[in-house]
Amino acid sequence: MSTASLSDPVQYIKGIGPRRAGLLRKIGITTVEDALYYLPFRYEDRRSLSAINRLTPGRLWTVRGTVASVESIRTPRKHFPIFELVITDGSGILRAKWFNQPFLRRVFRKGQEVILSGVVKVNAYHGVGFEMENPEYEIMDGSGSDSLIHTSRVVPVYSTTSGLGQKTLRSMLYSIVMAGPAVQDYMPAHILERLGLVPLEEALKNVHFPGGDMIDVAALNGGTSPYHRRLAFDELFIYQIGVITIRQRMTGQKGISFSAEPALTEGLLESLPFTLTPAQQRVVAEIFRDMESGRPMNRLLQGDVGSGKTVVALLAMLKAVENGYQASLMVPTDLLAQQHFLNIRKLLGDMDVTCGLRTSRAVEGPQDADIVVGTHALIQERTAFRRLGLAVIDEQHRFGVRQRALLRKKGMNPDVLVMTATPIPRTLAMTLYGDLEHSVIDELPPGRTPVETLVVAESERQRVYDLITREVRGGGQAYVVYPLIEGDSSATLHSAERGCQAMKDLFPDLRIELVHGKMKAEDRSRVMDAFRRGETDILVSTTVIEVGVDVPGANVMIIVHAERFGLAQLHQLRGRVGRGRKKSFCVLLYYGSPGEDAMRRLRAMADTTDGFRIAEEDLKIRGPGDFFGTAQSGFPELKIADLVRDSALLRAARQEAAALLGDDPSLERHPLLRERVNRVWKDRVEFFRTV
Repeated sequence: MSTASLSDPVQYIKGIGPRRAGLLRKIGITTVEDALYYLPFRYEDRRSLSAINRLTPGRLWTVRGTVASVESIRTPRKHFPIFELVITDGSGILRAKWFNQPFLRRVFRKGQEVILSGVVKVNAYHGVGFEMENPEYEIMDGSGSDSLIHTSRVVPVYSTTSGLGQKTLRSMLYSIVMAGPAVQDYMPAHILERLGLVPLEEALKNVHFPGGDMIDVAALNGGTSPYHRRLAFDELFIYQIGVITIRQRMTGQKGISFSAEPALTEGLLESLPFTLTPAQQRVVAEIFRDMESGRPMNRLLQGDVGSGKTVVALLAMLKAVENGYQASLMVPTDLLAQQHFLNIRKLLGDMDVTCGLRTSRAVEGPQDADIVVGTHALIQERTAFRRLGLAVIDEQHRFGVRQRALLRKKGMNPDVLVMTATPIPRTLAMTLYGDLEHSVIDELPPGRTPVETLVVAESERQRVYDLITREVRGGGQAYVVYPLIEGDSSATLHSAERGCQAMKDLFPDLRIELVHGKMKAEDRSRVMDAFRRGETDILVSTTVIEVGVDVPGANVMIIVHAERFGLAQLHQLRGRVGRGRKKSFCVLLYYGSPGEDAMRRLRAMADTTDGFRIAEEDLKIRGPGDFFGTAQSGFPELKIADLVRDSALLRAARQEAAALLGDDPSLERHPLLRERVNRVWKDRVEFFRTV
């Protein structure tokens, strides 16, 4: 490799140039570094050469032979040309065809020695003999040779785009990887030695173009090769350097030192018709300790559906209020904001504490209320706080890091408590929320009845109708949830509007209502309030009731087209029942023949009600890439590491990052690593300024 910089444009690499650089730009490659980290998504083993007379149809083969004939054919009914090549290796002949690639007439000539790789099929025209369509090729006599990039080796396969073929992209990346600038290893040598990691340049070369006879193709395709392991560790290590640094900076800042004056919090505890669980008491103590520390609290509160997070958050908000500060609660939807607002006012009773509501559609309560509940409206410019001391964010995975930062700016370094009812596997929490302290409410309040979950095929839906009849006539209430609000005759999914009418036809003597997200807020509230008061027997809805709805009388949850829902969403919906004394049921009604992943989700729901076990299964099924989507918008994206596969590597990365920062907090003694960290976190956080 040359001594050019990784930040150099790719067009200056030999064999690329401006035109090819334009093609690479289409897939996000503009610099040498972009190219080095544009990794293959799979590998094909083309090392074994086969004699032509040993070929069998339907699988990938690599053969070597001499060109016997070349011919350009123009089909009578189709206007694109076909280029046909016939090769022989002495054991037989093989035809190769390329469609609409007339330039190949200038590439091949009779007598050349070539290698072809492709899927073999029976010759379509002659009905005898074998052929390959659009095989990849190498020419062995030096005319147009690519040094065996595409055949006779383990070959990388990349994601491409229109106008950029696999072979062209592979050739360009070969030029960049093999002839580009030298790569300096930024990782401290003692870490590489302790963990047995290969040098960076070796990892980058071999992750693209693995060489040698002992290559493990299964390890390459599984992302567990030594080369993938090194790159995955680097990604996790640099991420952890970032989140640990953010956390240390937050710890070092001056915050509010709330006093331990317990008047309001004790008043709330005395008025509650229940006592806090030991888990709630432990978490409250952790939060109060943070609030009294004089440093800004930055804590994540996890708790399964129905574990009592709202009461814990209200106690924290009252602690802020009794110290002369305001508290805010930000939630993702108008409906949830309205419900929290009403619930908090009810819990406050006749306490001398004011509560306000701020959403895009509604403003209630005094402008300078002690506790302000709202949606994204809380972080908009027009919303101002008198003296914000505590910001609580519910359903944290619906918001990003930037929203959290914007809410923090509404006060003078207020404490921040973020909550989620979507249990987060530990490996993911360490990565996504490594900048936060963690608290977990790991038990449910007494009186919560276990929910029996049934997986039912659409062909057995009479069982569902019988269950609704029995439970509703026995004094219960039922939710029936659909994936769509409305549909038409061509829709493949059933809709809530049509489902509501079907329910009314099936149960003409029952009180049935419909609620969905397109309804006016006041109409939605009216329907929900009637259901909460027991004036409705069956509530047909969309996932608008997914989060926060608390109706103790509801004991049946029917999820229609359950195969179309994610595990976290199914778990949230199931959490709407089992809140009273009656035995509760959740029916997962699926249609057709769901795929393997869908059935894994449904079986997981039937096997356990433990949200953390469900979250682990969800992570295994979906992978970390879309587990939270843009949950941590503002943090670097993990492109190489897999948090299921690489959980041990994540633990090692966090341990090594913490140890290194403990010894060298500003990475002064590791300038190459410092430069790499700043480049990865560019435009997000500048940690270590280079003088």
